[in-house]
Amino acid sequence: MRLVVLTNEQLKEELLSNGVSDDCKIDWISSPKELLSHTDADAVIDLLFEDNGYDVSHLTNYLKKSVFVNSMNKTIAEIGLPVIRINAWPGLLKRNIAEVCSAGRNKNEAEKILSLLNRKPEWVPDVKGFISPRVVSMIINEAYFALEENVSTKEEIDIAMKLGTNYPYGPFEWSKIIGLKNIAGLLTELFITEKRYQPATLLLKEASEQ
Repeated sequence: MRLVVLTNEQLKEELLSNGVSDDCKIDWISSPKELLSHTDADAVIDLLFEDNGYDVSHLTNYLKKSVFVNSMNKTIAEIGLPVIRINAWPGLLKRNIAEVCSAGRNKNEAEKILSLLNRKPEWVPDVKGFISPRVVSMIINEAYFALEENVSTKEEIDIAMKLGTNYPYGPFEWSKIIGLKNIAGLLTELFITEKRYQPATLLLKEASEQ
């Protein structure tokens, strides 16, 4: 099977972290325009979908095939195409479990593709933020609220969370890996309909400075 993957170097490294089956050939591209030269691919994985401003026109030639998009803030209904959403936030793409949701497309084909990348799909509802990103974002947000209230320092909060909960990273370490703009963007989007996701003022400030 031949895949074409639209990505940057960081996400490429994470996607390859679990190895790739010998039956899988990957064409790596860094621009949506390059997709025009890969129409013979069996499937498309667009890990830069959100960074491209939700311009779906570059995917229209592939809609009879499996198309995965890294879309955290837009549901499949909002995207308006029969794609498969995948959680490909930096740091979370390394896992051997992939959070994915579908609009009724062939899940068996999607699972076959993910298996070639040594990923086991976890099918979740088509909601903004999936599951893990929502949880991690709220943990980071609460850490920023604590920082605003001078409860402790970033370093001490990270240490406390790792020692107290056995997390691999503290909330501020997570924010650096994922990208604070990603965190702020998701919380801001979720806050529109769910007030419990109100982003901390300091988090938004630091995100705007990056």
